[in-house]
Amino acid sequence: MRLTFTAIILAVATSAATASAVTLELPGNAPVERSAVVYRCGDRDVKAEYINAGDNSLAVLTIGDETIVAVTVLSGSGAKYAGQHYVWWTKGDNADLYDLTKGEDAPPLSCTASG
Repeated sequence: MRLTFTAIILAVATSAATASAVTLELPGNAPVERSAVVYRCGDRDVKAEYINAGDNSLAVLTIGDETIVAVTVLSGSGAKYAGQHYVWWTKGDNADLYDLTKGEDAPPLSCTASG
């Protein structure tokens, strides 16, 4: 099974955005399922593309000009993803974005799926 997604890489030298394709080879024949959701988080939007293949799940989050690739981690309920210094925790139409650089007790940015 081949899992493909596009990640945006900002070229520092040219200040231009370029796209790079990344392919992950996974054993088995599980189909790859993709879905996209836009969340309203206070005064900004977070775009999330979910890519699921068997027991493997990724969330590619776009926050302004930043792209974060996050992988699922153990959670008590909902789906919890971790990538870079962020934790993205979804349950139903709601999601919370934690910025780990703000400390363990910092409140998350609360989000709701739009449309």
